[in-house]
Amino acid sequence: MDVEDLLASRFESERGRLRAVAYRMLGSLPEADDAVQETWLRLARTDAGAIENLGAWLTTVVARICLNILRARALRREEPIDELEDALRAGSADGPEEEAVMADAVGLALLVVLDTLQPAERLAFVLHDMFDVPFDRIAPILGKSPEATRQLASRARRRVRGSAAPDPDRERQRRAVEAYLAAVRSGNFDALVELLAPDVVINADAAASPSRLAVMLRGAEQVAHAAVASAVRAPFARVALVNGRVALVVAPRGRLRLVLAFTVDGDQITHIDVVAEPARLRALEVAVVDAERGPRQAARS
Repeated sequence: MDVEDLLASRFESERGRLRAVAYRMLGSLPEADDAVQETWLRLARTDAGAIENLGAWLTTVVARICLNILRARALRREEPIDELEDALRAGSADGPEEEAVMADAVGLALLVVLDTLQPAERLAFVLHDMFDVPFDRIAPILGKSPEATRQLASRARRRVRGSAAPDPDRERQRRAVEAYLAAVRSGNFDALVELLAPDVVINADAAASPSRLAVMLRGAEQVAHAAVASAVRAPFARVALVNGRVALVVAPRGRLRLVLAFTVDGDQITHIDVVAEPARLRALEVAVVDAERGPRQAARS
């Protein structure tokens, strides 16, 4: 095996880990694959013999590439909300099934929270908390001291876990929301009617409605019909904590586009707020339902 083949073989042995790092940094499988490919191109242009620790070198390079992508993304205007339904129907042009599997492995709610972080916070948290990279190795990537990098990760960690106090009713709320999502996905109208209170109300802001007008519906059957009609969103919806309440987030490629916030009384849903206005979405605090399990479990999935 010549030197070039040996280098390619060593890179391939690292590809899976690099892809995992890039996906958690970017939340987009096509972008993650592009970042990994760019890492290979940079390695091919480098004197590999001068690299003492190839794994650490590759992690640093892919992290810097992802950081540049995140910073460029922050400068671009977000996609219009009008494109939500098209994005949901199309998924990812480059392997929607695989991207869905990746999102589930990481946790879609976690990707949503990561997308709210500043690029430096996201990098510090992903590398340290999810891949055990020490702060003294992360700091040079960000151009900061190890202590400042530690503080960035700490801020990110607080966002991931959320600041709401434990709610003894949260498990009951979660069961109701998960039952709602399962019924929508299966198109089970009768199950929805049973789950919804007879006088349930749903309020959707203008951005969430095809008519671009705010909508209010009342009554279990009306709300159930609307829920079944919105089933195109269901495969991309996951349970999360939003402002301390159990909710559904719809986030193609980890970008928050829609939130359904539920009020549960007993075992029935009494109110649903549907939020899609970008300004309102930015004001919401999204956290992972099972944050106490820790992010490293998701990283290893």
